[in-house]
Amino acid sequence: MSSLNRYGWNDRLSQLKEESKFHALPHGRVAVVHRTCYEVVAEEGLFVCELTGSMMYGKEDFELPCTGDWVIFQPFDDGKGLIVDMLPRERTLYRKKSGTVADKQVFASYIDKAFIVQSLDDNFNMRRVERFMVQIVEEGIHPVLILNKADLGFDKQATEEAIRHIARAMPVFYTSILLPETIDRLRESIAEGETVVFIGSSGVGKSSLVNALCDKPLLLTSDISHSTGKGRHTSTRREMVLMEGSGVLIDTPGVREFGLAVDNPDSLAGMLEISNYAEACRFKDCTHTNEPGCAVLEAVRKGLLDIKVYESFQKLKREAFHFSSSEHEKRKRDKSFSKMVNEVKRLKGDD
Repeated sequence: MSSLNRYGWNDRLSQLKEESKFHALPHGRVAVVHRTCYEVVAEEGLFVCELTGSMMYGKEDFELPCTGDWVIFQPFDDGKGLIVDMLPRERTLYRKKSGTVADKQVFASYIDKAFIVQSLDDNFNMRRVERFMVQIVEEGIHPVLILNKADLGFDKQATEEAIRHIARAMPVFYTSILLPETIDRLRESIAEGETVVFIGSSGVGKSSLVNALCDKPLLLTSDISHSTGKGRHTSTRREMVLMEGSGVLIDTPGVREFGLAVDNPDSLAGMLEISNYAEACRFKDCTHTNEPGCAVLEAVRKGLLDIKVYESFQKLKREAFHFSSSEHEKRKRDKSFSKMVNEVKRLKGDD
């Protein structure tokens, strides 16, 4: 087996590479992104690569290589190289870039599963889980909920009640690095060649979980803070590591705010199990806000649908609709600008 097969290389990627004009050059997967260079895992080992000028200045920020991307590069001496092309992305995790309307920030690509890590302490936030899940499912990635620090005292019945509306949509694991059997069960869920990204807020223990799954300290973690009694966050970049005899793990920095970059707001109802009630609404285009005969509102009134889930659904729907509308307008402006540039070039050519 090729060493890159363990990182997820397959026949489909081989076919995509053949379509590139640089297909004769070696390929590899981006393991770490630095400010000005990329660590690329290839058949011949690890290469530190830079971008060609056309790639660096001819793409939007979110189109530049990210952790998990497959790239084609020109190798040089001393383990250095120049990235000349990038294979088309699939199963990419985005979020709305902070402070913008429709710009996206990319986390990682070619992801098979996303482990949404929440700790069973004051960090537990069901609304944040819903946000992560919506974006993950939208990109065709399989979500998995990891409830970490299970060694702490917590109300399991209340926790299971809080996650009931999403538990049917994804597997749920209770984990603790102090309970080896919980790590073993999680490790067994990761197949060879699969890529798993860990996502969650600061202090939930993502890096510690990665280290436990790999049976060795690969990523930096901090000691428990004496002032808060919680682990301090240390991850400052997205980093890819290989599990022995299993899959690929990508740790990410803690995420406090996660803006949705979803193009299809209508998909939210199914993810949050709102559609179970929406099918019985009197009107097919019901917005579930104030229409007569709305089965969703009736379910809220009867206590069948948690009002917090309903409010989260409406908030996420507004946010997703705003992003998709802004993205559509942005594409129209870009298309108009490109058309104008081409027209100017044509007129100059006629001269």
